[in-house]
Amino acid sequence: MNTLRNSVRLYGNVGKEPEVRTFDNGNKVANFSLATSEKRKDQTGNLVEETTWHNLVVWGKSVDIIEKYVNKGDRLSIEGRLTNRSYEAKDGTTKYITEIVVNDFLLAGSPKNKSAEIGSVEENLPF
Repeated sequence: MNTLRNSVRLYGNVGKEPEVRTFDNGNKVANFSLATSEKRKDQTGNLVEETTWHNLVVWGKSVDIIEKYVNKGDRLSIEGRLTNRSYEAKDGTTKYITEIVVNDFLLAGSPKNKSAEIGSVEENLPF
């Protein structure tokens, strides 16, 4: 049950191109958003779609795959954990942000069927 304490699993569409940064020591981090949608009926019986945006953070060797294969609009399934952090903005106010640190992900396709172009992603994994 320890693995259930802080576990997030999402399936959605990438909302913006991953932003990749490389640090002086060679480590990389990728930041991007993922949109998940749910459909429900409102009080009048009309079907309503609600979209929730999630901030994702990917560290390490997985960033190379994100950088090479993941683009805005792609479908992605992720597993990770929630984190919260704060920082001081330029105007001196404290800003709080909730992010999901991704432990594992699966490329689930793209609107353009890019998976047919790149072949099997598993063949290209560096591990």
